[in-house]
Amino acid sequence: MEIKHLKYFIEVTRMGSFTRAADHLYMTQPAISRIIKSLEDEVGTPLFIRSRKKLMLTEAGKVLYEHAQEIERQFQSLQTALDQLSNQHKGHLRIGLPSIIDSIFFSRLLASFHEEYPEITFQLIEDGSKGIEEKVMEEQLDFGVVFLPAPHHIFDSYSLGEEDLHLIVPSKHRLANREEVTLDELKDEGFIMFNKDFSLRDSIYTACLKSGFEPRIISETSQLDFIEEMVASSLGITLLPESAIKGLNKDIKEIKIAHPTIKWHLSMIWKKDHISSHVKQEFIRFAEKNLIQNN
Repeated sequence: MEIKHLKYFIEVTRMGSFTRAADHLYMTQPAISRIIKSLEDEVGTPLFIRSRKKLMLTEAGKVLYEHAQEIERQFQSLQTALDQLSNQHKGHLRIGLPSIIDSIFFSRLLASFHEEYPEITFQLIEDGSKGIEEKVMEEQLDFGVVFLPAPHHIFDSYSLGEEDLHLIVPSKHRLANREEVTLDELKDEGFIMFNKDFSLRDSIYTACLKSGFEPRIISETSQLDFIEEMVASSLGITLLPESAIKGLNKDIKEIKIAHPTIKWHLSMIWKKDHISSHVKQEFIRFAEKNLIQNN
């Protein structure tokens, strides 16, 4: 008993007519009739009660129709599973990254993933946390790396780790030789900040307000290199996470903030209930595994 013959039998039953089923299947009516006759010979009993008014199933036909539908569903499920299996190592991922993150670490993560899945390609889009959240929400990005506490009920997330923010000053600054400072000591300083697209800016601004002063912002940008250059040129000071200040040039000094400490918590986010492809699921699994190994 061939699956395609069962499909023809299902179509005749649904249409209630050999002629309409033949038209729908782009076959001739005699061809459909021969297939149904061969099924009846195989089953050993008629499947239809043939009359001029209506084509009706016999008891045997009803039993076969019920099981044929289940076989068709199983066959479609099998085809879907096989298609997913054949395509599970192919795909394209769109990932949003803020310019402030440790690009070396994430580049290594993507390189390792690409080595295991060479037919999966990436599109990396640089933006602030707020812009990345919006693009993930609107499904313009598959994943985004953002600064917490951004994720909420719309997103699923995985923590990428937590760091303290440190003070960055010019090498000739009055505080340059200090090992640590308190945040309120910076009330008279000019700040170089990331722009309003970055959640990190909001966290620094809020921490300053809690310490009793509103930060005087001299300049804002979306580029980490510009911030570093402006601080080195003695235009102002800034606060940056530890991973972002590796390899600072000699004209800049890093100082610990003793009170209050400001945490920088990164997370990878994706839209809740929207992970459907094997490629996306595999990327989450791979990222989690590699992050655990590196922690």
